[in-house]
Amino acid sequence: MPSIASTFSPPFILRNGHVQTILGAILPRRHLPPCEGERLELPDGDFLDLDWMRAGHRRVVILSHGLEGNSKNSDIRGLAAALNASGWDALAWNFRGCSGEENRLARFYHSGETLDLAAVIAHAAERYEDLALIGFSLGGNMTLKYLGEGPAHPAIRAAVAVSVPIDLASSARALDRQRGNRIYLGRFMKSLISKVEAKAIRFPAEIDLSGIRSIRSFAEFDDRYTARIHGFRDAEDYWAQSSARQFLPDIRVPTLLLNALDDPFLTPESFPIPEAEKNPQLFLECPAHGGHLGFVDAHGFWIGRRIPEFLARFVPDARRGSA
Repeated sequence: MPSIASTFSPPFILRNGHVQTILGAILPRRHLPPCEGERLELPDGDFLDLDWMRAGHRRVVILSHGLEGNSKNSDIRGLAAALNASGWDALAWNFRGCSGEENRLARFYHSGETLDLAAVIAHAAERYEDLALIGFSLGGNMTLKYLGEGPAHPAIRAAVAVSVPIDLASSARALDRQRGNRIYLGRFMKSLISKVEAKAIRFPAEIDLSGIRSIRSFAEFDDRYTARIHGFRDAEDYWAQSSARQFLPDIRVPTLLLNALDDPFLTPESFPIPEAEKNPQLFLECPAHGGHLGFVDAHGFWIGRRIPEFLARFVPDARRGSA
């Protein structure tokens, strides 16, 4: 299916990508659901911390957060509240090292890590027959890559990916080089460097900290740490292997990719019009505004309405009942 027309139309004062991005991060969400924590042990000896937000439904959405986010972020829990009201339980999971407790191994997480997502899906499928996937930013790239690598778990009925850098190299360069993105780059670098420094205390032989405080770009960070720690040759190899765009033609479940044209993190490479035109299961929606994980209009957070609407087209509501 080709690109579909978007209904997102914010007031004039909100028609700016940076304004949308910042508002999406700082505006409070109301009526956030309580979280019930669970630890999922992994075969390699590590763990994933999960947060369940249940409302007594018989189907569940799995939520994957963005870079240096976590399952208790207000955007995750705010969307979970909207999904609970629309007939879904929600399961938000933390990537390795993102729950507030350092993970056990020298590795942590990256944009192409689909095995951990697969473990969460298999765990949720033990309790629910109908699953949907939602991924934000990095988590969206992970979600799309998982679906395109195939075959996806048979319980997955639909998926949504929001503000996704499906071409990692171009998005990394946009964050590194565009002056308007310096505030975001600085925030990410501070968090990532602190995490690597903490990891090096336990794994000094695997992680070299020399010069780490002089790193000022994703290219440097991914080359020295993300790639090396996770078995890639260098940053370019990591970006090439992990970018979701190459996997889009093989997605076989109804999937919405929602990328705003004014997203400051994205370049034209993250708007896959040819792939959407050739794959009837891939729905590409590109509103003119929305920024990165913003989508704020006069009524609040639009994706809290748009995502349940999309899912309802492909996953009929089931009777309420305990899972």
